[in-house]
Formats: sequence, C-alpha cells, structure tokens
Amino acid sequence: MSRRVVVALLGPVTWTPPGVDPARWRTALAEDVVDLLATLNEVETAVAVTARDRWLADAVVWPGTQVYEVPEPTPNAVFAAITGDQAARDDGAGGYDQVAVVAADAPDVPGLTLGKLLRPLTTRPVAVAPVEGGGTGLLGVAARLPVPAWLPALDLDATAPAEVRRAAPSPGDVAVTAGWHRMRGPADLAALDPAVEGWEATRALLSGRPV
Repeated sequence: MSRRVVVALLGPVTWTPPGVDPARWRTALAEDVVDLLATLNEVETAVAVTARDRWLADAVVWPGTQVYEVPEPTPNAVFAAITGDQAARDDGAGGYDQVAVVAADAPDVPGLTLGKLLRPLTTRPVAVAPVEGGGTGLLGVAARLPVPAWLPALDLDATAPAEVRRAAPSPGDVAVTAGWHRMRGPADLAALDPAVEGWEATRALLSGRPV
C-alpha cells in the first residue's frame, strides 16, 4: 500500500472579516483544517510553514505532528522539503509515495473532498482541486513522488488547473478533482453552513465565543 501524507500549508490569509483580529482568524482557520486532517483514514498528516510563521504551526498542531519549515509558502517548496527530508534519512522512515498539499483557509472542507484529491494518483502523476466560487487558485495539489520535472511553479492563490495541465506532457496526466471554497471574501464566509459539523474554531470566533 502506498504511503501518503496530506500537508496543510499554513500560508498567508488574504482576507479577514471586518472586526475580527487577523491573527486570531488565521489561527482559527488553520486549527480547523489541521483538526480535519487528523480524522482522515489511511494517510499521515503534517503542516508546512515558513520560519517567520512557525508560531502558527506551534499553536495548532497535534502532539507528534510533523512540521516542515519551507522557504516560501508554495506547494513546490513543500514537495522539495519532503523529498529532501526523505533523502536525508537512513532509517527507512518517511518514505512517502504520494503527497497532497492543501490550503489552510478552508475550515469546512469535507474529508471526502481531500480523499478525492489523492485518489487519481493511482493512475496519474498529479491531481489538482480548484477553488469554488469567485477568483482563481487551487484548494490543493497532489503528486506522486518523485514529483514530475514538468510540474510548474504553483501558487495556491493564483494558479488555475488549466495552467498545470498545459505544462504536462499530456493534459490527461493531471486530474482535476472536486473543488471547495476558501475563505477569501464575504461570499465565501456566507457559504459556511452552520448545519455542517466541524470548523469549530472558526465557528466560535465568528460567534464571539473565546477560542
């Protein structure tokens, strides 16, 4: 069975609701995504963060969670960090076959959506999940290791699935899976469904309860 890891990339948050402290908002979003990853079956989980934002990882990770420090908050940097970590090991640990990197500002993303991001890797080298709603960008990207040399520089806030497919030798090498919204504006905030379980930290912050 393939060893798979899903990494929450704790990158910058581009929008904060009016009246909410930006650091608390960012922390609540990250906490909910990290908590969701902990419920996934048959995968290992980790977070990635720049050294400047290590405080955020320390605030939200579970004990024993792997934290990768990356020079920039991009999927490519995460892939490189994991590849480098595996190359440095001589104990056989950390030998992942598949890696998924997901944005940490989608607090209510269903675990099933993340599972769909990994599923195509049995037959394709790369899969991407788009952002639903307005704007460009990706919810996440997954790849088999070693990462294909043709994979372009990725920006979760700006890269479109079509750009990744154009870079591939064949468009069919990149699967486009189910998308989800990220918290990047008022319309995304309105899409949060109070009836859906999860996103407890974000829910508490928006309701004015201490988190």
